[in-house]
Amino acid sequence: MNSKKPVFFQLRPEVEQAYGYSHAVKIGNSIKVSGAVSMDDEGGPTAVGDFFQQMKNCYSDLDKVLKHYGCTFDDVVVENVFTTDMPAFLEHAAFRNSIYTKQFPTGSWIEVKGLALPELLIEIELEVLKP
Repeated sequence: MNSKKPVFFQLRPEVEQAYGYSHAVKIGNSIKVSGAVSMDDEGGPTAVGDFFQQMKNCYSDLDKVLKHYGCTFDDVVVENVFTTDMPAFLEHAAFRNSIYTKQFPTGSWIEVKGLALPELLIEIELEVLKP
């Protein structure tokens, strides 16, 4: 029987405590993953000015969260991408073919004025259904 009690996960506990969020929460078979950005363990932005590397860093962190719950990108049902530079995202969107090898999830691509820190160019959040 799946527990309906929320089970929280923090990828970078000190950073998440400082900003006031948890990176993910699992309720039953559903997992909600907060937006991943390109940051180091102290919460500082990484790959400043390099859109593609920031994108890869987001997926790397998301992979760590998925593995914590025993999941892969094959289990992702919703992916929402927030970016301050839609043309750059579209230029590198094909990289997602290496992430989603069976099927693409549903989701939205949204251009925004800014993210949490001005150096951040992309943020990716997920919803996952654990088999």
